[in-house]
Amino acid sequence: MECFPVLPDSLVLEIFLRLPHDAVLRAGLTCRQWLAVSRDEFLWRELFYDYYRIPRSVPRHPAAVSWYREFKRLFDCIPCVEVQTLREHSDQVLHLAFSHRGHRFSSCSKDCTVKLWDTERQDGNISLVHSSSMRQFNWGYTQFSQFNADDTLLLVSGVYLGPHHSSSGEIAVISLENYTLLSRVRNKPYDVFGCWLNETHLISGNLHWIGNMTSCSVLWLNKAFQDVESENVNVVKRLFKIQNINASTIRTVMVAHCRRHDNPDLLLDYEAQSQARRQKGQQQQHHHQPLLFDLGTSGSDEEDEDEEDEERQREAKSHSFPSSRLPQPTFSGLEHVIQSRKNVGPRELEIETQVAQMMGRAYTKAPVSSLIEPSDTGEGEDKTYLLFTTGSLTYSPHQIGIKRIKPDQMTTSGPVLGEERSSDEFFDSLDHVIDIHGHIIGMGLSPDHRYLYVNSRAWPAGCVISDPMSPPPIAEEIDLHVIDLKSLREERRSLRAHRAFTPNDECFFIFLDVSRDFVASGAEDKHGYIWDRHYNICLARLAHDDVVNSVAFSPADQELLLSASDDSTIKVWRSPRMVRLAQTPARPPRPRSLLSSWLSRNKNSTSAGSMNGRP
Repeated sequence: MECFPVLPDSLVLEIFLRLPHDAVLRAGLTCRQWLAVSRDEFLWRELFYDYYRIPRSVPRHPAAVSWYREFKRLFDCIPCVEVQTLREHSDQVLHLAFSHRGHRFSSCSKDCTVKLWDTERQDGNISLVHSSSMRQFNWGYTQFSQFNADDTLLLVSGVYLGPHHSSSGEIAVISLENYTLLSRVRNKPYDVFGCWLNETHLISGNLHWIGNMTSCSVLWLNKAFQDVESENVNVVKRLFKIQNINASTIRTVMVAHCRRHDNPDLLLDYEAQSQARRQKGQQQQHHHQPLLFDLGTSGSDEEDEDEEDEERQREAKSHSFPSSRLPQPTFSGLEHVIQSRKNVGPRELEIETQVAQMMGRAYTKAPVSSLIEPSDTGEGEDKTYLLFTTGSLTYSPHQIGIKRIKPDQMTTSGPVLGEERSSDEFFDSLDHVIDIHGHIIGMGLSPDHRYLYVNSRAWPAGCVISDPMSPPPIAEEIDLHVIDLKSLREERRSLRAHRAFTPNDECFFIFLDVSRDFVASGAEDKHGYIWDRHYNICLARLAHDDVVNSVAFSPADQELLLSASDDSTIKVWRSPRMVRLAQTPARPPRPRSLLSSWLSRNKNSTSAGSMNGRP
């Protein structure tokens, strides 16, 4: 047999370094030598950094076992393949939310319905299981929904029909056992949205104007339903009463449970990652596993890796509003301020702001610094934070407020009207404020609640706001900020790729979602976007025919993503890996080994002998 000269491994490696990754994979099938070189870790590290254009100062993902598998994860496990389009909504789809198990999701729309969908069909397709219209309650549309912790109740937030600038809304609670309406709670302004605090209690808001540009936001804890045992027990309780100045209000509330802050799914601080890896390496130095590679395309590796207070009490007790109820004919939100400015000069408004600030300092309960400061290991495990957007300079939300919810505030039992508050402490203070220096248009928590991701449109650097009703122009680029809720600092640089075009007074919320490894967001440029949380790179663009309002990862499988758009559709996206597996015929079950078959027969014989009276 004729022998041909063999190229040195170093030369083959140099050639492979100049090839694209798919050519390297094909070349590795040529002979054993090339296959061995194509498995080289140095080769795949170079291909990884070059292909994804990641700075070499960024380390490999802490959970990655090899550069090849990390390359494949970013290439093959991103939910970027459209597999289904749901067209059951008749108008713009505004929000999507998965159940905690991932077996259902809900959608809200301008068609004023909330729909429930099943994700566990045998054929892999998603199907509609229920639809509820909220028109009978004088809603204009549904805007937000959230499953409670045990997936038995659904919170649905909506907007009342009313004047163009009306800010009145309502929250409904629907039983997922029989789809009956359990309760309805007022919510103002409507973009407070509302959220669950625990399995049985939810948070809503109300707004009282106490001046032309000064108001008071009240956040309420509401029991989701009234049972027989609670007929003589409070079903609502005032949580916080916070002063707003310069036409700002509290909006977009969400709850962060900090039990896992010391053990997150993913540490975003690279130095902290290095320390964690060193500690883990010391613990596992005697259990080293060789790096494994799978260069085939059959998917075999996937198988192996398998004053109103009393009135509010009465309303909540009844949990029922007349279906013909109309919104209050009072101005609220921007309309209130716009109307006031017609009758009041700028000097009077400036004096009002100064007086409001003085009153706030005199009649606001002092913050307790220990509530928010990082605590010793173990002390902060049960901390619960209420997060919301707010402001101090203008009406557009540009700050994130943080308020700790103490254990005795987790239930509606106890004081309702603030009896524990002294006469000199009319308002509650914020425990912490983070200024984003831009218009906030979206927020989302990581699954472990360690990190808060914030969509914002930046103001010009160095801008000065002299008129609260004339905020600075906002950028078309959307910045995705990342805030560590343990250190209360912003991590790294913000993510970019998505865009928005509406001006300040027409800005709307663009919902984002975070999975273990990825973060996704909608945008006004007719696309959804997916980034890798560790590497800070954009991995995919998801096309629609209009604005993408919301995205949602399945908590059971981050390779399944949904996107909702003004084009009235919901698109279902799966990863190339999952699509390939779905198209691969199921393999027949493997035959049992001879030993296990013999042991099974022997066990059955022994059991039969015992029943026949054998010793």
